[in-house]
Amino acid sequence: MSIISAASARTVRGAAPVPEDAAPLAPRARLLPALAAVYRAQLSRARVARIPLLFVATFQSVGIMVLMRGVVDGGTEAKAVVAGASVLVVAFVALNLLAQYFGQLRAGGGLDHYATLPVPPAAVVLGAAGAYASFTVPGTVVTAVAGSVLFQLPLTHLWVLAAVIPLSGAALAGLGAALGLLAPRQELATLLGQLGMSAALLLGVLPADRLPGPISYARDLLPSTYGVEALARTFDARPDWAAVGLDLTVCAAVGVVSLAVATWAYRRAAVR
Repeated sequence: MSIISAASARTVRGAAPVPEDAAPLAPRARLLPALAAVYRAQLSRARVARIPLLFVATFQSVGIMVLMRGVVDGGTEAKAVVAGASVLVVAFVALNLLAQYFGQLRAGGGLDHYATLPVPPAAVVLGAAGAYASFTVPGTVVTAVAGSVLFQLPLTHLWVLAAVIPLSGAALAGLGAALGLLAPRQELATLLGQLGMSAALLLGVLPADRLPGPISYARDLLPSTYGVEALARTFDARPDWAAVGLDLTVCAAVGVVSLAVATWAYRRAAVR
């Protein structure tokens, strides 16, 4: 009787008996180490493929500023153009390309690979978003410096890009990842990414006072708007740092929400 009891104790509801010397499963990876591993993997993977596209994004933004130079002479409008073109580099990579990447990952079954790893979903989303946002740093800096020289704006406070790039990148990368993961087809994810970048172009680069009333309200809903406003304010002779801090705070809050939505969308797509 004791032998039967011991055998039944090693059997769970009809499952195969578990050997007594079976090794336990590996513990789930912690968030920060997993995030660092995903970030390094994505950075090395995208380094070769994304550098040409980053050059295109930078060339595109500089070209837009050259075209706007014939329309805008200086003042508040010039500040808006330079700030919008600089953040447009972030939108091209963090929103557009990341939407395409996650759309391709979902269509090609790549999410199944990540689902088998003991990695938290937040680490996958944040690692990929951070890697793509990192590629925007040189292009954004080059665009901001070139625009400042072109429109004769001061370079004194361009250090604020150290806050504008990661915060705008987080907000736009979260939005791009969510679009790519929620789109039912890869082609739709690509389309949504392109539309998002076009919105960042039209609503970010064009001066706000030249936009029609209803469209100006849509501008307030775009995550990159607050990064654009924060950067544009720093071109003043005496920047309103309280307003700059408020814009960056709003941008950070939007980034937290968009990345949370992207993490939820990853969990939803991974279980299907």
